Amino acid sequence: MVANPSAKKKAAVLVAGSWGTALAYVLACNHYEVSMWTRTEAQAKEISTQHHNEKYLPNRVLPPNITATTDMKQALQGAQLTLFVAPSSAMRMVAKAAAPCIEQESIIVHATKGFEPESLKRMSVILAEELGRAQADIAVISGPSHAEEVILKLPTTVVVAAEKVEVAEKAQEAFMNSSFRVYTNSDVVGIEVAGALKNIIALAAGLINGLQLGDNAKAALLTRGLAEISRLGVAMGANPLTFIGLAGVGDLVVTATSQHSRNWRAGYMLADGTPLQVVLERMGMVVEGVKTTRAAYYLAQEYGIEMPITEQLYEVLFNDQPIDRSIEALMGRMKTNEMNS
Repeated sequence: MVANPSAKKKAAVLVAGSWGTALAYVLACNHYEVSMWTRTEAQAKEISTQHHNEKYLPNRVLPPNITATTDMKQALQGAQLTLFVAPSSAMRMVAKAAAPCIEQESIIVHATKGFEPESLKRMSVILAEELGRAQADIAVISGPSHAEEVILKLPTTVVVAAEKVEVAEKAQEAFMNSSFRVYTNSDVVGIEVAGALKNIIALAAGLINGLQLGDNAKAALLTRGLAEISRLGVAMGANPLTFIGLAGVGDLVVTATSQHSRNWRAGYMLADGTPLQVVLERMGMVVEGVKTTRAAYYLAQEYGIEMPITEQLYEVLFNDQPIDRSIEALMGRMKTNEMNS
């Protein structure tokens, strides 16, 4: 159900990347006055006066009820909903800066898919620590949702999770409309783990496409990749059913099969031997799957979980292992039972 359009509502979105802008657009369509926070004065001016965000969503016009500012206090003043969409590596810094300015009654939602690189903590944990809120009061929104399609109002279905049902339902009401359908869930751990780890498989999928290894290989990658995601997620406390839902298999499919996916594109570029740092510079945007591969590699060791795809991608990205050697390692693993591995 969409809230009464006559009521005055304000939302703050931190920061103004592609996904943050797309979700700001959804909120604006639902009659929110949306204030976006960005570090860049030029970007703030472009969004507020020209109604564009060309670097992240080129050739798309934003409605006038989306504005932007570099003043964190101004962005957050009066906001009944605060949406964090900072990169995982910057989430703590953004949350720390926002904490003194957030309205006490503001609903806290995040849409970032990754782990903090140093601590390996999930984003809801970081927000709870920095905002002084209970983790149960923080929601996460995730699912198969390319920003480029959301802003065109193409049919999109996602899930919002919070430990408290009322928190999830408030976020659901804020975002849901005729082109953006939102389900609720209580499995915050599963939603966050699925959203982060699918970027690893998307990177590998781009590699497979770039190497022209065929559809059979990609199907196997997605299937065995989902097994890895769910294996680690369950070890961390997730509900296994989450991984066959929108935030699991749904987000995995869309991210690993579309050129809209920056993780897929990065993997595709790596296939011809382009160094990782060069690929990241050419992308010009955060590729969460790279840092997540490192985080998942260490989380797998911490929880004693086998993640062979993640391990081999880690070797390619960070130890300069030739891609063909990683493929040989995966295909040459010991015989095992599908249900037990």
